[in-house]
Amino acid sequence: MTTLPPAPWTQRADLAELVVALDPAGEGTCRYVGGVVRDTLLGIVAKDIDMATTRLPEQTLERLAAGGIKAVPTGLAHGTVTAVLAGGPVEITTLRRDVETDGRHATVAFSTDWQEDAARRDFTINALSADPRSLVVYDYFGGLDDLAARRVRFIGDAETRIREDYLRILRYFRFQARFGSLPADAQAEAAVQALGAGLKGLSRERIAAELLNLLGLPDPAPTLARMAELGVLAQVLPEAEPAPLAALVAAEARAGAAPDALRRLAAILPADPQAVDQVGARLRLSAAQRKRLATAAARTGAETSAEARALAYRIGMDEARDRLLLAGESLAPLAGWQPPRFPLKGGEVVARGVSAGPAIARTLRTVEDGWIACQFNDAQIPALLDAALAG
Repeated sequence: MTTLPPAPWTQRADLAELVVALDPAGEGTCRYVGGVVRDTLLGIVAKDIDMATTRLPEQTLERLAAGGIKAVPTGLAHGTVTAVLAGGPVEITTLRRDVETDGRHATVAFSTDWQEDAARRDFTINALSADPRSLVVYDYFGGLDDLAARRVRFIGDAETRIREDYLRILRYFRFQARFGSLPADAQAEAAVQALGAGLKGLSRERIAAELLNLLGLPDPAPTLARMAELGVLAQVLPEAEPAPLAALVAAEARAGAAPDALRRLAAILPADPQAVDQVGARLRLSAAQRKRLATAAARTGAETSAEARALAYRIGMDEARDRLLLAGESLAPLAGWQPPRFPLKGGEVVARGVSAGPAIARTLRTVEDGWIACQFNDAQIPALLDAALAG
C-alpha cells in the first residue's frame, strides 16, 4: 500500500475542513487527483490542488454552503465547482466518463466509478488519486511503477487516447521533458509520430500555450529535438530549427537566468523579424509577445557583453538579455544596472541657436550617440554638444 509522503499541503486545516464538508461520514466520496498526487510522490511542491467527487455538482455546492465554504460554479456543465479557501482555491469535479470525442472536445456524462474516471485521463502518472484522510494512493493503470521508472505512458492504447484529443501529442512531449527518461515508451512514440498531422485541426491558441509550457521547462532541448525527428515539430512549427536551443539553455545556466519560453521560441525561429512576426500572428500571441520575438529576431549574432549597456538602453533590458543570451554572451554588465535618462533637452539645443525643426532632432541624436559611446557620462554632454554644433 502506497501513501502520500508528508507535505505541507497535507497539513492544511482549510483542506481538512473541506474534506469534512464534502464527505462528513468518511464514505470515500472525494479524493485528491492528478498533479498534486503525482508531484507529492516525486517530492515536488504541488502548485494546484484538485479533487474529484462522486457527488453531482449541485450536491457539491450544497455541501460547501452547509460547511460555510465559499463556492464558485466555475464549470457546472463539466461538473466543476471551485472552493475558495484561505490557502488557495481547490477545483472539485464530479467523476466523468466520455460519451463522445472528436479529437478536440469530449461529450461527458457524470459517473460514480473512480476507475472509469481515471481511464479518461491521458497518462498513467496523471491517473493517480489519494484518499484525503488516509492519504492512501489508488492506482488503476500502473502509474506508480511508471512514476518510479520516469516513464510517460498513455493509459491503454496510445492511439485511442490521442484521437480523443490531439493536443495530447504535445502534452506527451511536455511530460516527457518534465518527468520522462530514456528510452521513451515505444508505443507512445509510435503513436505521436503516426498521428502528428491531427495537430493541424487544433486551435492555434491551444498549440501556442502547450508549446510555451514545454519551452519554459528547465531543459526542453532534447525533447524538442526528438519532436523534430518524429516529424511532430514540423506539424505545428515548420519554421523551427531545434539545434540552437541547447546552446541557449546552456547560456541561461551560465548566466543564472531563469528559463524563458519566449526567448527559447526566438532561438528556434529564423533571425528574420518579418517571418517571426508571421509565426506570432499564427500562434495568436499578444502584441507584446510578438514585438519581443521580432526584436530578438533582429539580432546580428555579433552582440557582445561589451556593448550590453548600450544595447539595453536602445532596445530595453529584457530584449537586450534576449539578444545577449542568444549570442552566448555574459549578462554581467547588466547586473544591478538600470538605463539612465538622456539629460539633454531640445530647449537647450534651441538656446544654442539651432532653429526649431529637424535640426534639433539630428543634434540630439548625435549627442546621444556620443553619450552612449562614452558610457553615459553626463559630464561629456557639453563637449559633445559643442562638437555636434560645430559639425
